[in-house]
Amino acid sequence: MSDQTPPPSHPAVDPYQRLQIVLNADGTLTRHRQIPTTPASPDPNQPTPFLSKDVALNHANSTGVRIFLPRQALDTSSSTKLPLIFYFHGGGFILYSPNSSGFHDFCGNIAIELNIIIVSVGYRLTPEHRLPAAYDDAVEALHWIKTNQDDWLRNYADFSNIYIMGTSAGGNIAYHGGLRAAAEADSLKPLRIKGLILHQPFFGGSQRTPSELRVGDSDPVLPQSVSDLMWELALPIADRDHEYCNPTVGGGYRLLENIKLLGWRVFVPGCDGDPLIDCQIQLVKLMEEKGAVVVSKFREGDYHGVEIFEPSKAKAFHVVLKNFMSSSLAA
Repeated sequence: MSDQTPPPSHPAVDPYQRLQIVLNADGTLTRHRQIPTTPASPDPNQPTPFLSKDVALNHANSTGVRIFLPRQALDTSSSTKLPLIFYFHGGGFILYSPNSSGFHDFCGNIAIELNIIIVSVGYRLTPEHRLPAAYDDAVEALHWIKTNQDDWLRNYADFSNIYIMGTSAGGNIAYHGGLRAAAEADSLKPLRIKGLILHQPFFGGSQRTPSELRVGDSDPVLPQSVSDLMWELALPIADRDHEYCNPTVGGGYRLLENIKLLGWRVFVPGCDGDPLIDCQIQLVKLMEEKGAVVVSKFREGDYHGVEIFEPSKAKAFHVVLKNFMSSSLAA
């Protein structure tokens, strides 16, 4: 992911310079990039198109959530509760948070357009907290919501109509967190998860795919060298064929059976300008082989994370997302 406007592409990209990060001797990062942020707006008297507020999740881990509520939910004449999406932002596991302006606007606009509630999870970043810390935070957030006393969630959220969604690295977290949630679905009751929304999910492997070789460092958001560094900083070991990166190996493959048994539906949207499209198509085939119901929508052109940066593309994404959620409800 990048800031609001994708930077121009350059050959021979230095990933540290591109991301404006420095790896310290103790394994932490110094992050120099000035990322625009947006404060929460919980006051219904303020002229914001949607409401948002921050709630702590785990004080020890400094994690929290930002909740997005469409203003129309405040209409007291309606008793209908709204679907809920657990959302995980992108950033290669190393950057951004729910208050980053690009992701704040992305979530808020989805809440408005689809009339749903979004809980955007502020998970721990790598390399300070290497994977699976973010997956742990994802499942913790699901368990947290069962017993929370937040008035927005209690009054407006339909806990029987939940989706787990993420963009890029967040799509990876939604996938692996979703596998864990499916494995312990009984302990999550009364929450009822309907499916996964994997928005241009971030996956890879030790072998370059044709789309990675074709796009290389020309993608304006995710040059190959940047992708390589993100995985180097995120994985608990250096092997890119770790199951966190490559879902065709390890235990994750076996856990897909639970998604089929629970009747979850999975949506994987993407574009062929994204260097990760071959990995995404491979993931779709993998899930289909395990009997999961998967809806994929891959279009021509564009680039990785385009809907975060271009409002017109986001509008088109709202339409296909709404169609998927409506068809899931009817299924």
